[in-house]
Amino acid sequence: MKLTTKLLAASAIVSATTVGATELEVTHWWTSGGEAAAVAELAKAFDASGDKWIDGAIAGSGGTARPIMISRITGGDPMGATQFNHGQQALELVEAGLMLDLTDVAEANNWKDVIFPSSLLDACTIDGRIYCAPVNIHSPEWLWLSNKVYEDLGLPVPTNWNEFVASADAVRAAGKVPLALGNQPWQSNLAFGAMQVAVAGLDNWKAVNMDKNMDVAAGAEYAAVFKAAADARALAVGSNVQDWNQATNLVITDQAAGQIMGDWAQGEFQVAGEVAGTDYTCLPGLGLNAYLSTGGDAFYFPKLDDADKEAAQKRLAALLVAPETQVAFNLKKGSLPIRGDVDLSAANDCMKKGLELLAAGNVMPSGDMLWTPDTQKQVEDLMVEFWMTDLAPEVAHERWVDIISNN
Repeated sequence: MKLTTKLLAASAIVSATTVGATELEVTHWWTSGGEAAAVAELAKAFDASGDKWIDGAIAGSGGTARPIMISRITGGDPMGATQFNHGQQALELVEAGLMLDLTDVAEANNWKDVIFPSSLLDACTIDGRIYCAPVNIHSPEWLWLSNKVYEDLGLPVPTNWNEFVASADAVRAAGKVPLALGNQPWQSNLAFGAMQVAVAGLDNWKAVNMDKNMDVAAGAEYAAVFKAAADARALAVGSNVQDWNQATNLVITDQAAGQIMGDWAQGEFQVAGEVAGTDYTCLPGLGLNAYLSTGGDAFYFPKLDDADKEAAQKRLAALLVAPETQVAFNLKKGSLPIRGDVDLSAANDCMKKGLELLAAGNVMPSGDMLWTPDTQKQVEDLMVEFWMTDLAPEVAHERWVDIISNN
């Protein structure tokens, strides 16, 4: 390793006051209570290093924010750093030469040795060069339950999806909504994705999503997935909220029995003062197949015609992966860290479940890494139609197979 690279490693995450503080606008879509608390940890760490985080939060989901981010970058008004999910969302921007190459930062800070699983860094790597800094592992395959709803009914808290469905009539009779679900398109698509691995099982999930086996996709195992989605659709009637965190709040306030949502829901429970295992229960893999997809968030750094800002971008990239930042951020976010050498003794019961699955290797790639954005959008549109209408599960299944067959 060259001396200059060693010096970069030593100086990347220490005070920037020796070279002058630099402001960087950072865009993201983390605006809920739990998300805001988590992103504040990143801003605090960057400001403490001597630079200045200029927050560019964009309200709404990633589907709302990403087009704005991309338009700014391609339109000549780039920010200093921007959030995307792991996968192919920034591929065209990288190929167009609009993103900063972070390979020197990654090599100086041994990212290949400390980032786990390696698929996270692979998702940042194009033609052997590294273009993003992963910050967390987020998995969407969780069922969140209000313990009080079941205590009031005199029923045991469900331990899996099948028990949850079986309890729905009693929940409905008590004036509660069985399943909280917001009306944003990605939420119904997330629920369908969670059901794929939970109901069909990991081997069948891999056959379809990794091997592109359309016989399995069209078979009985996935017919069962669509039957489960039809059940969920009926359970969500009366939810009547828009945003995902509003749906989470229905569970927190015991107005709904449960929600299918990613592990970022933990941040909302924490902000509300809820205690994992006491006030709420979390079931990875919906309690049926406890596997986690290793999706999540990463930061990309658009090219800027400013040497000082480029240096600050690289300092921020290194800081995001640093152990202290990883701990502070992920404890608030409810996500898992992207390195296994950090102290997470303060993790709650739900986070510990995720850490145990990660340590055991019970993980799989996320859909963002396996399907093109176009395919994902078509599936999302189908899921919106399915959840908002009475489209028969058999018809939706057939149309879904047709979409992914043409990936």
